[in-house]
Amino acid sequence: MLNKYFGLFTSLIFLVAAPDVFGQKKQQKPNVIFIYADDVGYGDLSSYGATKISTPNIDRLGKEGIRFTNAHATSATCTPSRFALMTGIYPWRQKGTGVLPGDASLIIPTERLTLPTLFQHAGYKTASVGKWHLGLGAPNKQIDWNKPITKGPNETGFDYAYFFPATSDRVPTVFVENHEVQALDPNDPIEVDYSKKIGQEPTGLENPELLKLPAAPDHGHNNTIVNGIGRIGWMKGGKQARWTDEEIAHVFLNKAQQFMEENSKNPFFLYFSLNDIHVPRMPSTQFKGKSSMGLRGDVILQMDWTVGEILKKLDELGLTENTLIIFSSDNGPVLDDGYADRAVELSKGHHPAGALRGGKYSAFEGGTRIPWLARWPKVIKPGIVSDALICQIDLIASFGSFFKQNIEMEDAPDSFNVMEALLGRTQTGREMLVKQGGALSLTRGNWKYIEPREGIALQKLTNTETGNNTKPQLYDLSKDIGEKNNLAARNPAKVKAMAEELDKIREAGRSR
Repeated sequence: MLNKYFGLFTSLIFLVAAPDVFGQKKQQKPNVIFIYADDVGYGDLSSYGATKISTPNIDRLGKEGIRFTNAHATSATCTPSRFALMTGIYPWRQKGTGVLPGDASLIIPTERLTLPTLFQHAGYKTASVGKWHLGLGAPNKQIDWNKPITKGPNETGFDYAYFFPATSDRVPTVFVENHEVQALDPNDPIEVDYSKKIGQEPTGLENPELLKLPAAPDHGHNNTIVNGIGRIGWMKGGKQARWTDEEIAHVFLNKAQQFMEENSKNPFFLYFSLNDIHVPRMPSTQFKGKSSMGLRGDVILQMDWTVGEILKKLDELGLTENTLIIFSSDNGPVLDDGYADRAVELSKGHHPAGALRGGKYSAFEGGTRIPWLARWPKVIKPGIVSDALICQIDLIASFGSFFKQNIEMEDAPDSFNVMEALLGRTQTGREMLVKQGGALSLTRGNWKYIEPREGIALQKLTNTETGNNTKPQLYDLSKDIGEKNNLAARNPAKVKAMAEELDKIREAGRSR
């Protein structure tokens, strides 16, 4: 399927863009930077109403561009949201797209179109810097961390990749550049296991006195201790290669800036996937104690600083005017997610999900409705606030249209072209959206339907309302953004119609 794309569009030198605004017929391809934050909620930024924390650099994107109020990830957890972003496929269509362990196989089929390969076909240099969490290596084959890793970001469309395999609370706690674990000592080989303890290294369970960040009970962050922090999974070896948590943000920033410098003369696509503000929240010394909200507040400040440094680099390289930069998050917020960092206690007066109900892991809006700000000075008018319904899954179809690439239905079956909305030229986005937060939901216009699902209504570990209910739920989001008033019993026809529509999308294998 991909062969028909190769060489077809790489001869494009210019793109048609906004002649009505700028009085010009053609312009150079824009650089595109997608900054993907981790676990940042709808209410975590000052531009979205936060008052206990200030995020001036991220807010600046909206002031100088566009801020969306109805933007979404497909899912309320990270791996499935990232899968959808990369493939244009709803993650619940493919098995194995749940939150992955650190030794999981690559879940993106390497033969299919992805967001980065689309940019490659348009003549861009592409890079993935930061968190990966989409698996590595061949299916059903154990990863040998001491040899080149044969399948990963490079094989899915990235010319350059610098990343850690999963999340910072999971082993292995190492950086990988393209196919190689960095700073690996061949005399101290790495082994990883998620089923049983290996090696004799201290664990959070057996040696809690060694922890500088205590683990909350029952979350699983009590296996191998690295840098004074208990992780999920067991690891032995690789002592020289292990990161220090306080350095992660600076290392990733440095690699992102280096890629920008090296490719400043040609168009580039940078997927900059931040570690912040995921647990364990361990900011650099520069930011520790700088907020009034403890470590979670400190890493929000660090995240905002990181965005500011990217903006400075664009200015320094003379790339600001013709760079489309997008900031978003992979799912909604969570306070207590496995470490005793006082996030709940110190959040008083701060509402991570804003007026939304739920958060990470939830079928309610707080699980998937996320911040989304974008700036492209040559095209997007400053100060736009848009209520268009958009989703990260739409980037493939949108950029495919932008680059005039013909994307077949089977290549990105659930991705819609919403480029006019992304650039602020219309307040109309997609018509409907299926979201995943345990239960599936369907949003069409102002109406949201959550299908019945067995399961606990309140996840006590994270104090999250899951949205699970054995009865259907129906909400009018135009009047009830907090999803407090279930209108299903009073609108049986609407419930029936939306349930049938959701079933049709699920059974069809595509939604466009």
